[in-house]
Amino acid sequence: MNIELLKAYLEDDYSVISATNGRDALDLVPTEKPDVILLDVMMPDLNGYQVCETLKGDPETQFIPVIMVTALSGRDDWIAGIEAGADEFLTKPVNKMELLTRITSLLKLKKMHYDLLEERDKLNLQNKIRSVLTQIIPTLLRTLPAEQKSVVIHQMIDMVVEAILENTDPEERGDGHEGIGDICCNIINQLGANFDNESGENENTAFLIKGNVCPWGKEEAQLNPILCTLSRGIFSRIIDIYGQDLEVDVLETMGNGDEQCLFQLNKIEY
Repeated sequence: MNIELLKAYLEDDYSVISATNGRDALDLVPTEKPDVILLDVMMPDLNGYQVCETLKGDPETQFIPVIMVTALSGRDDWIAGIEAGADEFLTKPVNKMELLTRITSLLKLKKMHYDLLEERDKLNLQNKIRSVLTQIIPTLLRTLPAEQKSVVIHQMIDMVVEAILENTDPEERGDGHEGIGDICCNIINQLGANFDNESGENENTAFLIKGNVCPWGKEEAQLNPILCTLSRGIFSRIIDIYGQDLEVDVLETMGNGDEQCLFQLNKIEY
């Protein structure tokens, strides 16, 4: 594989890191974290098939797209590449447009794959939290003395907020009242809700949070209205974390038989 030629094809659009043998290529991958790997079949030390097989056998690198570049065109060579886990093949001499098209397609597929993994992780988190809050907590609260219920509720609220904030990009967390409204909706929506926020109707109301899909499930909330208290507590906890002078009033909840959930966040007057 003519490394300098491929660099010339790619460097206008991509950052290119090269290695001249299979062992060096494997050593570079953990630190450079490439989005796509081009492998020549014929390399010293380890050939392209061996490097590809190693990459695809490692959970940390198995989803990095690999393009095998080869002068070989025999059926057995292609089968060997497929068995090693190669995602695409290019035959020498490499055509620039074909190379760029293959890379673009593989990057799109890679993004789709990671989007699906992210959605799966999001659903797993959502299901885990909802399971704890809708099944364990109502049962537990029925057996607790009144003075301990408040402690348990606050602990669960902290667990929910902290778990989801760990998966929230800090750069997406805007500042001020408007940013807090977005964060509140982002948190509650990761539990399966459909909430959004809008500006308040008067100068004392910072904004309203409305939802037409209950984060706990409408039937669960009606059976255990305490879950609606958790929603309010989540918003209050977020306000505390970001140091905003706001208080949360509950106007409507589906747990109480309303058609929607409606929370009003008011500015605290001193």
